Amino acid sequence: MLDTHFVRNNLELVKKKVEAKGVPFADDRFVAMDLRRRRVLAASEELKSRKNKLAKETGYLKRSGAGTHDLEQQSVELSKQIAESEQELAALEAEFQEFLLGIPNLFHDSVPVGHDATANEVVREWGEKPAFDFAPKPHWELGEAAGTLDFARAAKVAGSRFAVYYDGLARLERALLQFMLDVHTGAHGYREVLPPFLVNDASLVGTGNLPKFKADLFKVEGYNLYLTPTAEVPLTNLHRDETLDEERLPVKYAAFTPCFRSEAGSHGKDIRGLVRLHQFDKVELMKFAAPDRSYLELEELTADAEDILRRLGLPFRTVVLCSGDMSFSSAKTYDIEVWMPARAGYLEISSCSNFESFQARRARIKYKGRDGRKDFVHTLNGSGLAIGRTVAAIMENNQTSEGRVRVPDALRPYMAGYERI
Repeated sequence: MLDTHFVRNNLELVKKKVEAKGVPFADDRFVAMDLRRRRVLAASEELKSRKNKLAKETGYLKRSGAGTHDLEQQSVELSKQIAESEQELAALEAEFQEFLLGIPNLFHDSVPVGHDATANEVVREWGEKPAFDFAPKPHWELGEAAGTLDFARAAKVAGSRFAVYYDGLARLERALLQFMLDVHTGAHGYREVLPPFLVNDASLVGTGNLPKFKADLFKVEGYNLYLTPTAEVPLTNLHRDETLDEERLPVKYAAFTPCFRSEAGSHGKDIRGLVRLHQFDKVELMKFAAPDRSYLELEELTADAEDILRRLGLPFRTVVLCSGDMSFSSAKTYDIEVWMPARAGYLEISSCSNFESFQARRARIKYKGRDGRKDFVHTLNGSGLAIGRTVAAIMENNQTSEGRVRVPDALRPYMAGYERI
């Protein structure tokens, strides 16, 4: 959420940046709502001030033995007016807060301005794309032919956009989970966390998933609980309503969770294979950082995610997203895209973002500086990595002409002797 005073004093800038994200901004509505609530607040405070003065005058008259009936009647009338004013103010505040929650974060000045992914900028590439002396197959064909990937039975059990893994491929998913957590905790210094896989609505409001993206979530009927769309949600909310000491920053967490998304609005996109499922596994990286270091932390977090692909020998490129291709909450995002031979193109496998104080303001997460002053922390997160997509990338980049898949060297200690699947 954006700071009200900042929006009020920078309306033109806010409108320009919000609309560059592809979201209309009703600045006239903001001004009208803000003015109305401030007027009602001022009137309410004036009524309370009058009642306080009246109470003092009544007390003085009582002590002097004079009658106070008229003053007491005035006090009763003022109390009614104050109650009505506070009721009106509560309704205005709720409407105003709902409006503020619908305003996306402003993007950093280093972000390229553009309408869609065509304006994204490649910042680096790594690895040599594999050359095959045969036509490479997509991962779903490899898995189905080998009997290690089953979408038909998954659909029987749960519906479309689910998958069943068998044998070595199931072990590969488990190996990747362990490998990623070992690298991030051992080499990159993150603290491992195993959070709840269900989250309440306050947690989703804190990260910006609610109220705007309710259609993307799976809600548990009869409970104020949702299946977590990503570990970003529980990890961010570990420190909701808390104040961290600056000496603790950055706080760095790594967590595995299954993730559940309805993929509303994605009909027709990547409907084959492991790319866009309703349920998938992911290792998430999360940081709470001091504002003056958060963009350095973003570079390091992105490098940590890239390191997994380097260790696995998977070619990738990193792009900075333009304003129109960014998420609702992000101030700057790097997408890491892995090479997929069957599509002869790249696939996003991680998004690494700095949200600045946007999420922290919604979740009320502050830090106490060395000078004793308090301010909102900056939050950052990124996939380290999406495991299903990593499985797909390994399958396509390491396939053989016989339809088998070579296990990357870095994973073999986790694979109980498997060299090929």
